[in-house]
Formats: sequence, structure tokens, C-alpha cells
Amino acid sequence: MSNKEQTLSIIKPDAVERDLIEEIKNIFIQNKLAIKDSKKIHISKDEAADFYKVHQSKPFYNDLCSYLSSGPIVVMILEGENAISLNRKIMGATDPKNADENTIRKLYGISIDKNSVHGSDSQTNAKKEIDFFFKN
Repeated sequence: MSNKEQTLSIIKPDAVERDLIEEIKNIFIQNKLAIKDSKKIHISKDEAADFYKVHQSKPFYNDLCSYLSSGPIVVMILEGENAISLNRKIMGATDPKNADENTIRKLYGISIDKNSVHGSDSQTNAKKEIDFFFKN
């Protein structure tokens, strides 16, 4: 039985700044995740605050919003078998120091904050996050 899903992926400002967009996209493609849509945008701090609302009670919330709005990002809809869990596996642990070898965050992440990529963590959030960036 097929379990084709869609998930949201964001290439964060640190990776865009270092010109890693194509490398990161290629990792998704090599891992059988199709990029259904993709766009490079620059969001405001208010938009970032809205996007990360789920984290608003956490101490890192403000820094997270400042960081995501600090430069251009690339937002993508990835599609494939078990796309949500597969994308999370490909990204690696939030802290690049703890990420498995050859994951995006191990390869490109600078720190726990500047960890190069974001991916949805559940079907509910994937739908919400895709709608947030691709509704129009």
C-alpha cells in the first residue's frame, strides 16, 4: 500500500547565504522526494512569528523568528512515500553535532539555530505549513 505524503521543507537563511540550495535539493531528489513546488522568498519577522506560533512559549522563539526573517529562504513542497518521516531522517537531528553522518544538518548545519533546514514534523503540521506558504 502506498503512503504518498507531502511535507514542507525550508532551506534556511544560513544555507541560502552559502549557496547550498542546489546541493540540498539534490539530496531530497536522490532520496526519492519529488520537489512539487519551490520558491525563494524573504519573510518578515511577523510572518516568521506566525509560522513558528507553535513554539511561542519557548525561550528560543524570538531568536528563531529573527533568524528565519534575516534573509531569503527557499520553501518547498516535497512529495513521496512517507515524505514526512523520510525528510526528517534526511535532515538529521536539530543540533548538527548530534546529527547522523551524511544528513543535511551534519553536512551543512552551523549550529542548533543555524541548522540549514526545517521540515514538518507531522501530517497536521505539514498541511498547515504548506498552506502557510503555498495557499494562494
